[in-house]
Amino acid sequence: MNASDSMSPAQEKHPEAHSKKHLLAWAIVLIVCGLLLLPLLHHSKTASTAGPKPGSATEVNVATATTGSMDIYLDALGTVTPQNTINVYSQVSGRVVSVNYREGQMVSKGQTLVEIDPRPYQAELQTALGSLKRDSALLEQARADLKRYQEAVKTHAVSEQTVYDEQQTVKQYEGTVQNDQGTVQYDKVELSYCHIVAPISGHIGLRLIDAGNTVFSGSSSTIAVVTQIRPMTVVFSIPEDRIEQIRQRVAKGGPMAVDIYDRAQATKLATGKLLTLDNAVDTTTGTVKLRAIFDNADGNLFPNQFVNARLRVGSVDNAILIPTVAVQYNGPQAFVYRLQPNKTVAIQNVTIINTEKGQSAVQGLAAGNTVVTTNFDRVQEGAPVTIAGEQKQPGATPATH
Repeated sequence: MNASDSMSPAQEKHPEAHSKKHLLAWAIVLIVCGLLLLPLLHHSKTASTAGPKPGSATEVNVATATTGSMDIYLDALGTVTPQNTINVYSQVSGRVVSVNYREGQMVSKGQTLVEIDPRPYQAELQTALGSLKRDSALLEQARADLKRYQEAVKTHAVSEQTVYDEQQTVKQYEGTVQNDQGTVQYDKVELSYCHIVAPISGHIGLRLIDAGNTVFSGSSSTIAVVTQIRPMTVVFSIPEDRIEQIRQRVAKGGPMAVDIYDRAQATKLATGKLLTLDNAVDTTTGTVKLRAIFDNADGNLFPNQFVNARLRVGSVDNAILIPTVAVQYNGPQAFVYRLQPNKTVAIQNVTIINTEKGQSAVQGLAAGNTVVTTNFDRVQEGAPVTIAGEQKQPGATPATH
């Protein structure tokens, strides 16, 4: 029985209406299928545009592994610490006559800073000198009398007791003269304190006193602060497990270079050498302090400035060097994409020995090997690649190893 045989009488009367209903049903089915397939088609299109087509080559930049030396550094935060910072106080009381320094100037050792009224101390010194002169004359007279008595006792003109008494008188005057001499020396020192000078050469701070002020001996008021600028030191800390390595280098007597950079590690401020280690480990931090010294001729190091210190502890010789950007990581394992002779890449595990200034010293490669440095998200094991810029040089063959 065919379809025409199974038609109902109503369908036989209206065959055109039956055909329209049949087409409408098929149209609804096609629309529903299209809606269901649309997300799959969109995902397929996105996937096809997200990565390279199978078999297509990815353009990459490459670098060649070389052999060379690399310095090994310890990095640490440090503080610029002057060797000497002197707070100048007045050791006598009196009125300030003059202030002979300018704020922020460089002063030399012995240069006059402040003058205190010296007249009271000059008067005391004059009194002490007068007492010394008087007692010195009395001593000379007593010595002359003793000499006469010693001659007279030989002829029994005076007694032995008189000679003995005169000897003791001479000793008393000698003691008095010594006391007067000490008083004179003390008054001279006191008078010199009225003339306050720079104890060291260095940079003086802001002005702390003015002429006309009265200062007092033993007061806590500072007259001036002088900081030694040249040379300058930097104190920084390193982990305690590095102590033995540094001690061995210090014991050999060779200088250990230290570079100082600003807080942003953008500008190199100075280069000097390690001076010494502290005598104990700080148990709260597990570190030990080191001090490095710098001539600071240009004054780049400023007292109490925070800096970054880089201590050179050794070097790696005859190392295989590659750009650090070529190194990738799969968990703790470092690897690189090595370019093969057939212009595909292979994953090569490496061991990082040291990293410095955009280069890494590695084990696991040979000099002359070529490694990929870009487009890692589009490269995988065995994938074909082209070298960027290679098409601009027809006939050139990139180095592949």
